Amino acid sequence: MQPPNSPDPSKAFHAHDHGVCTDDALAQAEVVCAAAGAKLTPVRRAALEILLTEHRAMGAYEVLDKLSEAGFGKQPPVAYRALDFLVDQGLAHRIRRLNAFAACVQPGRDHAPVFLICSGCDAVAEAPGTPVRAALNTAAEAIGFAVDRANIEAVGLCPACRETSA
Repeated sequence: MQPPNSPDPSKAFHAHDHGVCTDDALAQAEVVCAAAGAKLTPVRRAALEILLTEHRAMGAYEVLDKLSEAGFGKQPPVAYRALDFLVDQGLAHRIRRLNAFAACVQPGRDHAPVFLICSGCDAVAEAPGTPVRAALNTAAEAIGFAVDRANIEAVGLCPACRETSA
């Protein structure tokens, strides 16, 4: 069961009012940055908006191409700095399996996401993973290990790709 006001992770795989979720996420990003004393500069905001608009994980060079189209330059550090900032502020996540980045669906919240990656279309859903993280911590503690950070990714097929392959 999801906490109240928690985003529905299945929306990543189904049609929904994407404009509303993008607007809400951008507004939340402003709040998160203000609370942290961080500045959501135009290029950082544009990078986040690109991730939100595409609603999928994107490589840094894909983001760079879109930033360039928007007039922010074509030098790789432009994208990498913006993406690093977004990850540092909890506004985006790095999806290691895809060497890509995805907008966080719960910015400003302490959470333990599990990333569900479709091997058919590369869509990514961020699902609540608190029980998974607890199990990982328990297994680690049993051998004297303390987990500082974990990135849990599961690969499978989204509903659309499952239907196509059936």
